[in-house]
Amino acid sequence: MLAVCYRYTGDMDAAHDVLHDGFIKIFTNFSFRGESSLCTWITRVMVTQSLDYLRREKRVNQLVVHEEQLPDIPDISSSGGGAGISEEQLMAFVAELPDGCRTVFNLYVFEEKSHKEIAGMLHIKEHSSTSQLHRAKYLLAKRIKEYRNHEERK
Repeated sequence: MLAVCYRYTGDMDAAHDVLHDGFIKIFTNFSFRGESSLCTWITRVMVTQSLDYLRREKRVNQLVVHEEQLPDIPDISSSGGGAGISEEQLMAFVAELPDGCRTVFNLYVFEEKSHKEIAGMLHIKEHSSTSQLHRAKYLLAKRIKEYRNHEERK
């Protein structure tokens, strides 16, 4: 669960705080109804706690992006994806993403939410969600390419 919190906050100290708050919420307001597995339910609680943390810290405001603020993003399909990179390193790259990109990326990739669902959860336009995901993929592909180039020079 710490990894879930870290994926959203991008900061280990904040992830510990969110995890702590999440388990306090679980143990004081336990409302598990058995509609999913316990693990799925706890993960959902931690995601909600992480999003609440980002809102409290005013970091969720960075989710609203206007087209002119986005860099020109080339097609990333030829970058080779994350093959050959450890999961730990890939998660570190995800943690480095800007708050808005990281949040949308996590909701889309790990929680399998649609852009419409993400827009509703974060109170943003659906287009902002798609733009943030596209930007996150671009930034990850760029970071992976830099990492590979650095590793090849060793």
